[in-house]
Amino acid sequence: MEARANTRVGPPVADPLPSYWHNPKSILATVHRGDWGEPFEVPCDTIIIGSGISGTMIAWNLLKEEPQRNLIMMLEAREACSGATGRNGGHTKAASYRSYLQHVEELGKEEALKIARMEYDNIIETHRLAEELGIDCENKLCKTVDIIYDKATFKLGKKAIRALRADATKEEKQPGKMADYTIYDGADAVRKRFQVAAGNTNPFIEGKEGVVGAFEYMAGRVNAYRFSTGMLLNCIMKGLQIGTNMPVLRIEPSRDGERFLWNVVTTEHTFSVKSVILATNGYTPFLEPSLQGKIVPLRGQITAQRPGQKSTLPTPLPTTYSFIYKNGYEYMIPRPLPDGGQHIVIGGGLGRLPDKGASEYGTVDDASLNPNISRYLHGSLSGSFGAESWGEVNYKESSERVIEEWTGIMGATADGRPFVGKMPGRQNSQMPENYIPVEDLYRGLWISAGFNGHGMVLCLKSAEALATMVKSDKFGRLHKGPISIDVPEWFPKSFLINDDRLKQCQFRGRMDLLQKHDSAGSAS
Repeated sequence: MEARANTRVGPPVADPLPSYWHNPKSILATVHRGDWGEPFEVPCDTIIIGSGISGTMIAWNLLKEEPQRNLIMMLEAREACSGATGRNGGHTKAASYRSYLQHVEELGKEEALKIARMEYDNIIETHRLAEELGIDCENKLCKTVDIIYDKATFKLGKKAIRALRADATKEEKQPGKMADYTIYDGADAVRKRFQVAAGNTNPFIEGKEGVVGAFEYMAGRVNAYRFSTGMLLNCIMKGLQIGTNMPVLRIEPSRDGERFLWNVVTTEHTFSVKSVILATNGYTPFLEPSLQGKIVPLRGQITAQRPGQKSTLPTPLPTTYSFIYKNGYEYMIPRPLPDGGQHIVIGGGLGRLPDKGASEYGTVDDASLNPNISRYLHGSLSGSFGAESWGEVNYKESSERVIEEWTGIMGATADGRPFVGKMPGRQNSQMPENYIPVEDLYRGLWISAGFNGHGMVLCLKSAEALATMVKSDKFGRLHKGPISIDVPEWFPKSFLINDDRLKQCQFRGRMDLLQKHDSAGSAS
């Protein structure tokens, strides 16, 4: 895993697989500048690199109260929202209990609760914002269920849920709130309520895996591509400039007299700005080499599948699902169709690969598939729901089960938490002597990245917090001594990037797949 983690990170590939969610494409897919083809207005103050949910929500929070015509620019290497956000599973699901015991052990109860509360608030705010702004993005708050196939995982999950509920407030345990969980013990109760088979019959699996229990709680589903491009349109209306298909090659610190600036070098232009915000998730080390091995690209794989003609499943399924086994999980949502049918979107499969899926770390290649994951995912839904519920009647139906299959690049971190905040200053041996004082390096360089596959329950609130920090900082001005930055009280301090945390990073795989604390599964 160490070798994979240290693989040099490159830029996004030019020809990614088509994403199921990109049909139809947004009118913003290839927009150049906010006013549909007009040239860029320069200079601007701030450049945001990345047009996924992180970059878009950072722009929204910087602009919503004080529209700033042309002062903020967004640059995207490919089409708008062509990265992880436009390629995910559409799942707004936190599964906060999964990491709760680990967070209590490492960070303390107060911080563990703060993380769980932020994840829940992120879900609620995503769906509220989509409704408030009238964004057509298949917005649906609903229950979710984790189907558990491993006794030890189920036992640990129950322990974690009870601990979380014991620490939560009375209000947080009310129906639909952060600590509202229902535990189903035994295969019969699970099969009756959630229409799954007694055991997983996927032919890819060696041995037997029977259902032992389930956990039900609040989550949601959303077309993240439509949500993010809808929010991006609102940002453009407030003055955001955007350049798609403009890969950033490098960012370089410089000075203009007493002003500290960043030169953002693209294939077309070099922009000089006061501050740069990296919303580039798994690609971040390409532009900030000090994060090589700290944020590790991780390729995820997803399918959209069609139930059989004789399916007995409700249309659409009223809940989203995760299927949890000893070494991993899959995540799944129903997607209602205009004709009254449904597609089922399911991704995952890393836990079925050798070496905890090490082959998928360190790559930014979303132009290809892992054939072993394909074989597993193709049989995952008929295997989990069973032949009768899934309802295929012949080989032709089986061979046409998969509507589309694609990949996307996530960003994994050593401690399982994102990096949010101002990049800490460091000595840069590459700079000419006396060119820029050490204390000024990284002034105005910000980051919100490394979401470990859980961006849909972390990015929106992380963007809100980062925007607060950016607005409170006297960016671009030389100073003596540290500058105080406002961090919202609700934001987990363990998400902040700093020197001490970076020094402790030693990547060994995704923290949510470690057996010690693996009590559930969720991904977005």
